[in-house]
Amino acid sequence: MPGGPIVINARAAARPELGGVERWAREMARRLPALRPGAYEVVRPRPRLVHRLGHAWEQATLPALAARLDARAILSPANLAPVAWPRNVVVIHDAAALRHPEWYSGSYVAWQRAVLKPLAQRALRVITVSEFSRGEIVDLLGVSAERIEVVPGGVDERFSPDADPERAAHELGLERPYVLTVGSLIARKNLAALEPAAEALRDAGIDLVAAGGGRPQLRTESEASGVIPLGLVDDYLLPGLYAGARVFVLASLYEGFGLTCLEAMASGTPVVAADAGALPETCGDAALFVDPEDPRAIADALTQVVSDDLLRRRLTVAGSVRAAELTWDRAARSVDALLERVTA
Repeated sequence: MPGGPIVINARAAARPELGGVERWAREMARRLPALRPGAYEVVRPRPRLVHRLGHAWEQATLPALAARLDARAILSPANLAPVAWPRNVVVIHDAAALRHPEWYSGSYVAWQRAVLKPLAQRALRVITVSEFSRGEIVDLLGVSAERIEVVPGGVDERFSPDADPERAAHELGLERPYVLTVGSLIARKNLAALEPAAEALRDAGIDLVAAGGGRPQLRTESEASGVIPLGLVDDYLLPGLYAGARVFVLASLYEGFGLTCLEAMASGTPVVAADAGALPETCGDAALFVDPEDPRAIADALTQVVSDDLLRRRLTVAGSVRAAELTWDRAARSVDALLERVTA
């Protein structure tokens, strides 16, 4: 085994968007070097290479840099890694592009099909974020369950009931009480199912707002009628945006984990979540679950939580407990222990 550092592939950490994979990449790039100074080297591409143009950087330039550093391994926290590099540890968040190719561009699906299976099968170890995703990887990529380590994502201390909602409301033009959803404007996020909820809430004087933008590799969903789009929201505003919401809702058809639910819980906001993918596993008993393919049930659940103080209080308390169990410090320590073990 080479004697150099573990290289952290920070391509996703450099993206301006902030979904689950980007949050993972940023947190690992920040926290792992602090745990073992000198053991890690964070490597980022130039800004224009963080998306599609960056595939060549990831497949050719990154392993060349790692070879010059005599790297013990490359940690790639955002699904893809250099296939030809012999010592990868890769975080595969889900297998959505293989399970539901209709949600993605043809080129993205073709790339995932070409590289994801050999990458996962040759890696020193695969990390994933839930037991649900481990099952998907076993089923769709043919990796044995014993070679897949489950490390749930986390939430940091910025997400708190004490975060300032007034700044977020002012900068985003929110003048009325609101219910919040956060996620890219893509088909699997199922925003259209929120239309009846938006109508019912509007009649009660409450807006339903959606933070997030499109992605170049994902098929964009048209804006849902009645749901107010906020676009991409700067990271510094997100804690206050969560803390100011009456309820948070995630009606996704498929999630490998569901970090946004955890961030809402840490912010003291009750959560309504789809009973799909990994969301029941992530949320435990701290959310009110709904069928994501039943828009009327979603609307009923949201209006119930908005109007029922006892239910709101129960979900808020349970959410606080759940969020306290899952932190980025815990996730980073788990990843560090695994890397130390497999690169020894």
